[in-house]
Amino acid sequence: MFRSRSKEEQAAPTDKVPLTDSKQPRDPQAPKGRPTPKRSESQTQRRSVANTSTTRKDASKRQRDERRVQMDRQRQALAGRGNERDLPLRDRGPIRKFARDYIDSRFNVAEFFLPMAVVILVLSVVQVPALQNIALLLWLVIIILIVVDTILNVFRLRKRLAERFPGQDTKGTVWYSLMRSLQMRRLRLPKPQVKRGERP
Repeated sequence: MFRSRSKEEQAAPTDKVPLTDSKQPRDPQAPKGRPTPKRSESQTQRRSVANTSTTRKDASKRQRDERRVQMDRQRQALAGRGNERDLPLRDRGPIRKFARDYIDSRFNVAEFFLPMAVVILVLSVVQVPALQNIALLLWLVIIILIVVDTILNVFRLRKRLAERFPGQDTKGTVWYSLMRSLQMRRLRLPKPQVKRGERP
């Protein structure tokens, strides 16, 4: 008698514990605790879930597409037809733009180095002592002109940067402009935006 009563008392609390098994279907009459969404909202949510791919292959394809779009924007910006925000990091900002415009607005001796080097090389190959002497003299003249022009560029650009951007960090800008001055005008990237002789 006592034994059966104790068994009923032990079984009673377990009957009152709510079942939380996730596999058991929810009673359709039970309250959800939230409003029922509209049909259009639920259909939109289902479509977005269905369209979102979670496979690694689809994710890598999406990254490649995004990278391709970004590279296209960068090419357009380098060609002077896009937004400056899409330029490479080293070419962004008003300071770098001013340095580019300063170099592009003037004749730089260094930009003619490659064509002159070809001419001098041809003259030095010809087995004529007079032409070889001229080629050697041209080498010396070109090197001296490049050094003098580069020194003038450095002093003038530093002065202009200090006037235009006082108190701002212009580190690396002079070197950046000198590397640009070594390139032929038509091969420079980003493309020149000012004409020769035009003050930036």
